[in-house]
Amino acid sequence: MTLPAPGVIWNSLPIPALLIDRYDCVSEVNPAAEQFLNLSARAMQGKSVSERLAINAPLEEIFARTRSGQTTVFVNDVEVTTGEKAPVQCNLQTATLGSDPDQILFLITPRELSDRLGRANMAKTAARSAIGMAEMLAHEIKNPLAGIAGAAQLLSMGLTGEDLELTDLIVDETRRVVKLLEQVEQFGNVRPPEKKPVNIHDVLDRARKSAEVGFGGHMVIRDDYDPSLPLTLGDADQLTQVFLNLLKNASQAAKTEGTITIHTFYEHKLRIRTADGRGKALPLQIEIIDDGPGIPADIAANVFEPFVSGRENGTGLGLALVSKIISDHDGWINLDSVPGRTVFRISLPVAREEE
Repeated sequence: MTLPAPGVIWNSLPIPALLIDRYDCVSEVNPAAEQFLNLSARAMQGKSVSERLAINAPLEEIFARTRSGQTTVFVNDVEVTTGEKAPVQCNLQTATLGSDPDQILFLITPRELSDRLGRANMAKTAARSAIGMAEMLAHEIKNPLAGIAGAAQLLSMGLTGEDLELTDLIVDETRRVVKLLEQVEQFGNVRPPEKKPVNIHDVLDRARKSAEVGFGGHMVIRDDYDPSLPLTLGDADQLTQVFLNLLKNASQAAKTEGTITIHTFYEHKLRIRTADGRGKALPLQIEIIDDGPGIPADIAANVFEPFVSGRENGTGLGLALVSKIISDHDGWINLDSVPGRTVFRISLPVAREEE
């Protein structure tokens, strides 16, 4: 049987999906459905949907209405289970296929995933628009700000006392705003990484030394390296920027003093599914661990989105930039945070021999 869409799309679809034949039996199952239902494709193929799944909705009627009307049918707030796990609230969607109208594409979207995808899409759309507007404004605002700072410096030459303090304040604040605008421009103009084989420990040591003599001077920074780690393929400068941002976040969270641990290890089981549907190994693990207060629960899920920040004067661009760079390196970043322990974990691929 030939899938109605390229196998790449079918395999990488994040939503559990089944293909239903004219007899209401399962003909194909995508990987997301196998994982969600905890059933293999082989266990479901050839079986009727009602035989393998318990769904409190009239499936036969839904399939019949989909076929007769050649339309898409939505059913929300339905409980789905295989009988071996607790029911999960889901939204269902059915649609006929142009190549064979008797076949039905059956999507089962857990409510949690549906809500998360909706929020993520809205956030990303808003973020892209905001970044585009911010870049344009940053470019236009920097020139007049430079003029304001220059004028304030000229005025300060003939002033003393409180008047001089005010002009100094103008200069300091305009410089701070210019620095913020440069961050916005930097986020929108990150060049593609120039990838070469890189020893990740060399990159980490470079970032650590910069942190220790600067923003992280009040912290104890320890390393716990696996010396046997192979090389990764990446841009050393951009990866240094990633680790500097993470170390800076950890240092600022502590405010007074604390401990940061840089932990590296090899995890051969970790794989992600790429856009072409294949699994990609990301065995190189780097963790930046701090003992600070943790990231507030209300922003933890969106902390890698632009303009999301837990600090009063934070720009919300640092972690967004980190996420973008790691994504450009075909890697993955994850956050696990509770009061007293925050872990940013980065997973990267290994450089192949030919690279």
